[in-house]
Amino acid sequence: MGQGNLSILVVDDEENIRNLVQDILEDEGYFVETAISIKDAKQKLKEKEFDIIFLDVWLPDGDGIELISDIKQSNKNAKIVMISGHANIPIAVKALKLGAYDFLEKPISTEAILAILEKAEEEIKKEIEFEFLKQKEETEIQIIGESPPIRKLKQQIQKVAKTNAWVLIYGENGTGKELVAKSIHYLSDRADKPFVDINCAAIPDDLFEAELFGYEKGAFTNAVSRKIGKLEIASGGTLFLDEVADLSLKAQAKLLRVLEEKTFTRLGGNQKIKVDLRVISATNKNIDEEIEKGNFRQDLAFRLSVIPLKVPPLRERGNDIILLAEHFLKVSCIENKMDIPEISEEVKKAFLKYLWPGNVRELKNLMERLCIFSTGKITIEDLPDYITGKQSKSVGINFGIRPLKEVREMAEKEVIKKALEKYGNKNLKQIAKILEVDLSSLYRKIKQYNLD
Repeated sequence: MGQGNLSILVVDDEENIRNLVQDILEDEGYFVETAISIKDAKQKLKEKEFDIIFLDVWLPDGDGIELISDIKQSNKNAKIVMISGHANIPIAVKALKLGAYDFLEKPISTEAILAILEKAEEEIKKEIEFEFLKQKEETEIQIIGESPPIRKLKQQIQKVAKTNAWVLIYGENGTGKELVAKSIHYLSDRADKPFVDINCAAIPDDLFEAELFGYEKGAFTNAVSRKIGKLEIASGGTLFLDEVADLSLKAQAKLLRVLEEKTFTRLGGNQKIKVDLRVISATNKNIDEEIEKGNFRQDLAFRLSVIPLKVPPLRERGNDIILLAEHFLKVSCIENKMDIPEISEEVKKAFLKYLWPGNVRELKNLMERLCIFSTGKITIEDLPDYITGKQSKSVGINFGIRPLKEVREMAEKEVIKKALEKYGNKNLKQIAKILEVDLSSLYRKIKQYNLD
């Protein structure tokens, strides 16, 4: 169990207790120090941080509860395990309320120490992973650009983040709506709590409740164990409803009810669960038009859109296009352990003329592709024909009037054929990435269209 990378402090004035706990822990591979009093423990805490602290309730110069606040100041993430005699259990319970993690009752058994240790170590591991992911996300939420619409958006994000107001983000596909939502979250007072996203367009209507509310074991045929829903996970933090306008009216009604009441029950359960949420939504649709068509509830729109934010399309961002291209190229080349190629002036001019219908996402995917296939400098010859304006040899297929399934297959075959001609059959993994399909799907389609 022990990895030897956790440090532990045992604070107890009874030598036999100290030795027992120390021996057990060191046998498991942990680094252990001991202290015999509050004064001794305070000195140890000044010298270093500890992951887990075993703390006796009664010590020669006071009770261990007095030490909890000191520990929380210098070792705020430390797990404090109180050691208590049977008669001192009420005091130990009080210590738990003050921030202690657990308590051991004397006489102490090896099994009890190891059980607490295993649980504490698992929680510490999760906390470290969460902190790592949080820091990683925080480094990825930087909104790159200095164009007037982006400067305005950044100012709005700064103001909105300091409040608890709900936000509805508008913008075309690929403009970076999720990035804006994460920026608001990580600049808010909820930054140390979860950011939980739900892709409303990807959840089938019959699974929406299970995804949102969770369920109890046995709630339906495949519910073999309890599942915590996204609402419960997001409590205290931010719930991001991506493509919220794609929800069915039935799902909208259920969402509105829970957002107004801020309570719900898991499917198959009867316990009311209260949540504290900030809700940020996003859509690529015009909500007013969707309301007029009868596709979106007006009361839900009012509830979600306390503060509307518009993310500009890439074509309106001027020189931001070049800043983003250079950023994505650098990131991709570092991740793939490749040299970062230079972007020629001719390519930059082509980028500024192109309208970028897929917005930032399209640019990101293109720069990843160019990183993989470039040979030192990205020139105009490396760009796809649709960006340079050159007529592709493959353009001009006469689809005629035929079933749409056939048209899709003809276009699909032509795109795959062109990719194979350009990049070769030995680069199928890269081609799959470029075409944004699974490698297995690409293999299947190559066989289906007799392109192998």
